[in-house]
Amino acid sequence: MPLDNLCKYLATKYPQRFAGWILRRIITSPVEVLKTELTLEPVRADSVLFLQTDREILHLEFQVKVPADRPMPLRMLNYWVRLYWQYGLPVKQVIIWLKPTSNPAVFEREFISENTRHRYDVIRMWEESPEPLLQDPALLPLAVLSATQEPNQLLAQVAQEVAKIGETELRQEIAACTQVLAGLRFNKDVIANFFREEIMQESVIYQDILQKGLNQGKKQEAIALIQGMLNRRFGSLEPDIQERLDSLTLPQLEELSLALFDFTEVTDLVTWLQSR
Repeated sequence: MPLDNLCKYLATKYPQRFAGWILRRIITSPVEVLKTELTLEPVRADSVLFLQTDREILHLEFQVKVPADRPMPLRMLNYWVRLYWQYGLPVKQVIIWLKPTSNPAVFEREFISENTRHRYDVIRMWEESPEPLLQDPALLPLAVLSATQEPNQLLAQVAQEVAKIGETELRQEIAACTQVLAGLRFNKDVIANFFREEIMQESVIYQDILQKGLNQGKKQEAIALIQGMLNRRFGSLEPDIQERLDSLTLPQLEELSLALFDFTEVTDLVTWLQSR
């Protein structure tokens, strides 16, 4: 499950809320989501989000694990240079670490090499206060990862806030994202205890159900489940898209189930289908 991409999906859909939380101020001006591909030699990272406010560019980097290849400080410098070159605006960079770890890399906040020094900000979710996250539906999924002495009590509080969301589609979406991120801290049985069964059935914990269907060779059940998620994201699918979906093999359906949160528009789905 691409958890960093799930966070990117939320921040892309609710950019003002995320910018307000990161910058610790109310954002009243429009926030533009910039493309993640940068010029020079093209670089694209799925977990990276660039938000342009009226005064600066906010670069959010969501990370579950410490990368094994190039270190994060060097990556952040690389992004800063490309962003400043392309847009000519001040750039505020923030790495948001999602999963607790004692790895020293999550405490680094600068790149130093000879005459070059570059700083960026770091948020470790397990040290963040849950209060501002509990006050905004768009941020509720992150609240389950925040600081607490009573994790189960925090999960119950988040579930209660999710249940208060009046709009059914939004409630199901936030519940889905919350349960996925909660998997970094809780086992599935604990999560299930705090979320109503009808929401669970329509959430992205559907991965377990989908996987069972795939393992048992029940292709139509897998297609129906994926189609339901796509319909909630993009509305009714065009006949040609549905036809392509029906033609996918079981391995391709499994691949699609993992790619869903990478799609921000129906054209992303079309591109994915065309490449298969």
